[in-house]
Order: sequence, then structure tokens, then C-alpha cells
Amino acid sequence: MLLTSADIEKATAELSGVVRRTPLIASRVLSERSGADVWLKAENLQRTGSFKPRGAYLRISRLTADERGRGVVATSAGNHAQGVAWSATELGISARVYMPTGASLPKIAATKAYGAEVVLAGETVDDALVEAQRYADQTGAVLIHPFDHPDIVAGQATVGIEILEQMPDVTTIVVPLGGGGLLAGVAAAVQASRPDVRVIGVQAAQAAAWPTSLAATRPVPAASMNTMADGIAVARPGDVPFAHVTEYVDQVVTVSEEELSTALLLMLERAKMVVEPAGAAGVAAAVGGTLDLSGKVCVVLSGGNIDPLLLRHVTTHGLTAAGRFLTFTATVSDRPGGLLALLELLRDLGASVIDIVHSRVADDLYLGEVQVTVSVETRGPDHQRDVRRALSAAGFLREV
Repeated sequence: MLLTSADIEKATAELSGVVRRTPLIASRVLSERSGADVWLKAENLQRTGSFKPRGAYLRISRLTADERGRGVVATSAGNHAQGVAWSATELGISARVYMPTGASLPKIAATKAYGAEVVLAGETVDDALVEAQRYADQTGAVLIHPFDHPDIVAGQATVGIEILEQMPDVTTIVVPLGGGGLLAGVAAAVQASRPDVRVIGVQAAQAAAWPTSLAATRPVPAASMNTMADGIAVARPGDVPFAHVTEYVDQVVTVSEEELSTALLLMLERAKMVVEPAGAAGVAAAVGGTLDLSGKVCVVLSGGNIDPLLLRHVTTHGLTAAGRFLTFTATVSDRPGGLLALLELLRDLGASVIDIVHSRVADDLYLGEVQVTVSVETRGPDHQRDVRRALSAAGFLREV
């Protein structure tokens, strides 16, 4: 199952001029927070907004004439769907993509726009994969797996080749981890010429099949998945990626939902990069204290396809996790000027009010009191603590 250096060199030649050579961008904020010299491999700027066309195009381009005539079928929450749709259209092949019913509407629309027929099936990618396999068995269409095929891994390995060429002195590469195709490809490319470089995979803690699988020395399905990072929410590692990861990858870690949202917000504010939660997993590990980094570090931003509605939700989540957004419930006098006193205190504290909701039916209210739930912007955890102490001292909070 393991790719050779010749396999990767061939894949690199076949994808030359097809996929973009994405930029490597220095990140001052990640360097300051991690203590290493951190650079970002911006695969969110790749065609279709993620690394996926690399493997998808390579796999589809190698089909026989008979296989091309039967068309291709795939399943994905969005990024692989778009990669397959774009690749098939470029090669003049029909494509059908099965996506879970909860897939992002912009990703569904983009997949259709790239030329594929989209069918919604099941609640998860794994559910949709069952339907895709059934369609392949019935029609003879070729199933283009999102990660579990040597051609897919070879295509993703070109990300590793580019990193080594763009950053010859790299010492550590940090890669988001779902099914394992990207991590396996990068690790295989590094192993072929620079085995001294550390390769680290990062998975969402609430969809983490890899730690259990590595401990068991075989792919084991995750017991449950509940993460905003749909791009890496895969229940079971692929067999082909698993062989490469166990052989070549130095470390696999997990990050929390709070760390993912904070990383996404950091990319928006400081790097001016639109990155989806899955794409920010490596950033989350780099700045969250999960990893001990030094030297020259490359963090892969694997994708940037995010629903604007999810972006709004994740941004709020990230602001809260970073101590920039505070919601509290206060009790004020239900007389003219009662609320004004609270607002004047917040003004003096430098907290900007975003939203206020009144309630006169709370169980612990006395006659002549009203309960207000207030959302404010704060400057960070220290400022947030100062605001809560001042509110308590003024009698607006019954408990701190």
C-alpha cells in the first residue's frame, strides 16, 4: 500500500499545470504565540477552495476509456464533492455526488456549479458513502473515494512536495486530519526525501477516530461525532492512509471546538484568511498549547469553504472562547432609569453593548425588578473579569 518516491514524482508531473502551486505565507502572530517560525501553506486558495482536486483529478485522469464512459460517483460533505465535480468536468466525464442532508448549502451549490449531479442522502458522510457504493454497484460508475485509494494519496502528496520545495529548511509540518488522505500524502512525500522532518496530524476531539485506531493498530470507527469541522468529520480512517500514517507520521493530536473557533477567528483577524473549521485545525494545535514547536514550522490550511451562516456562528463562538464576547444576566430596577444605571456602568467599563433581552417572569425576581440578559464586547479575559467584578459590586449580579 505504501507509495514510493517514483509514485509521487509521477503524480507531481501529471498534476503540473492542472492544480495551483499554492503560496507559503509567513505568519507573525502564529510565530509569536507558538515560539516557532510558522508559515502557512494556503490550500484554501487552491482550485475549488481546498486541496481535494489534487487527489480527485489524479484518480479520475487515470481511468480507462471504458471507466470514463460509465462516469464517476463520489460522496462528501463538500470539499471532495467540489474536487470531483471540477475534475470530472475538466476531463469531460459525468459525475454524481452523494452528500449528507446537512451539508452546507454553499457547498451543494458549488458542487452543482462545477458540473456534478448532487443527491442528498443520510445524515453523515458515511451514510452517503453507502448510497454512493450502491449506485456504483448498480450502474458501473467508478467510485472516487475521498481518501482511501493510492491515487488519492499520491495526489495529496504533491502538497508535501511543494512545501519541501518552498521551505527547504522546514523542521515540522502540521496537517489537518480526517480520513487521512492529506496527512498520508504529505508524510509519504516527506519520508521520500526528508525523513528528518516531523509530520503531525491534528483531528477534532469530537470526531477523533485516529487516537483509538492508532492504539488498536487498525482502523476503528469513532463512537460518535459532533464537530463544526465537517471537512474532517470522518468516522473511520481509510486503510491506505492508515498504512502511511502508522509508518511515517510522528504524532497525532486533537483540538477542542473552542480551539477550532478561536483559530478560525485568528485567521480572519490577523492573517486575513477565510478558513473553514477543518482547515484551521493545524492552527488550533499550533497556538493552543497542544504542540511543542520550534524551528521552521509549516501549518497546512486545508480548505476555506465555509457557509456564511456557519462563519457567523463560529465567529461568535470564537469571540466567546477568546474572552471577547460576554453574555450575562443581571437584575435591575423595573423603574425609569433602572436599566440606564447598568448601561452607564458598562460604558464606563469600556464594554460595548451588542444585545439586551428583558424578562419579568424569572422565578427569583422580586416585585419591582426586571431581569436582563446582556451581550457585550470585551477586550479579553482580564477585561471580562473586571466587568463581572464591577457588575457584582454594583449589585447587578447576584452571583459572580
